Amino acid sequence: MRRLMTIVMMLFAVAVLQAQTVISGVVLDEHKGRPLSHVSIVTEGKDIYTVTNSEGRFTLKTDHRPRYIEVSHIGYKTRRVPVADNVTEPLRILMVNSTVELREVIVSIDDPLSIVKAAMSRVTQNYPKETELLRCFYRETAQRGSQFICVAEAVTEMYKSGYQYAADHDAVAILKGRRLMSMKAKDTLGVKIQGGPLVAIMADVAKNPDYLLNENTFRQCRLSMEAPVNINDRPHYVILIHPNKNILYPQMGGRLYIDRETYTISRAELQLDTSDWQIASEYMLVSKPRGLRFRPKMLSTTIVYHTDQQGVTRLNYIRNEMRFNCDWKRRLFARTFTAVSEMVVTDRLEHGKAVRRPQGRSSFGVKERFYDKVAYFDDPHFWADYNIIEPTESLENSIGKLKKKVQPTE
Repeated sequence: MRRLMTIVMMLFAVAVLQAQTVISGVVLDEHKGRPLSHVSIVTEGKDIYTVTNSEGRFTLKTDHRPRYIEVSHIGYKTRRVPVADNVTEPLRILMVNSTVELREVIVSIDDPLSIVKAAMSRVTQNYPKETELLRCFYRETAQRGSQFICVAEAVTEMYKSGYQYAADHDAVAILKGRRLMSMKAKDTLGVKIQGGPLVAIMADVAKNPDYLLNENTFRQCRLSMEAPVNINDRPHYVILIHPNKNILYPQMGGRLYIDRETYTISRAELQLDTSDWQIASEYMLVSKPRGLRFRPKMLSTTIVYHTDQQGVTRLNYIRNEMRFNCDWKRRLFARTFTAVSEMVVTDRLEHGKAVRRPQGRSSFGVKERFYDKVAYFDDPHFWADYNIIEPTESLENSIGKLKKKVQPTE
């Protein structure tokens, strides 16, 4: 009997090992050979996603081996890459530039404001109508110069109500997370981002038009059109938003990518106008130590959506990058700091009336700092079978160095 139980347990262990499939690889431009960052990767038949890091690398973990993965990026032809049963080596995926071929049924519109308004009027048609529970991976980092001084990351669950409701119906809860911060150097500043994972709710321009696409923005900014591009093998309008330099409050400019047939907003690339550093500081800075001088240099936000085979478009990836200089009044040289937060939706867990909004302590607050919500944790298997954004080689090395410096009692 004992031998039988041993055999059963061994078989069960093998089944568990075989239950998870790990797919990894690198995505490159076919002609130039350079790695492509922030490329969307999705498995066949499953709502499992990730994006490539700045070195073009990715890893996907699934509970089954898909026949293929779909790889898509702005300006490139979408690829379906077969996943063979016997392949364990990382995939090397080459992407080919695409050109926009306009179909005869498409009528060009020269008025960019009309295009944006048409896109906003179709939000409830193009995006989810029912509540969904999405699993996400979130990471924020801070660098002084080229040196990482802070890394914090987590798996979260995002409650997204239908797009007929306002963004304040949505919420984020942290499942598990970890943090590392170096405070050894005398001139090191700790950089924390207020709101953290909630940026995915606030910056969802399709659902939260007050972030950018409101009537006041249209009155104060100038819109123009650039040459169309392909996203997921579909032609898109490119709307360029020019901030008004004479306005005495923070303004965002950038590009909107809108599907020419469905008028779906597929992507937004936004930048804060930092020409007036005092106005930009009011937008970026929550608090700072007394005697520290803060000078904003750049704030950019990229929002990427993914459209499934049924034509429903969902939030897929958001990245925020802030760059600023800091110096103490008695010091001669300023230090350059860069803070980055990024979030990718990795799984679509539930949908419909059964989805419950996180309440109380499990719900992350807009005034909370993510770093203060998670604890130091050193475990090589911390993420287990969760899908994450693959860290770059420089980030991996920095995490190792920070672990050696930071005490578990921080």
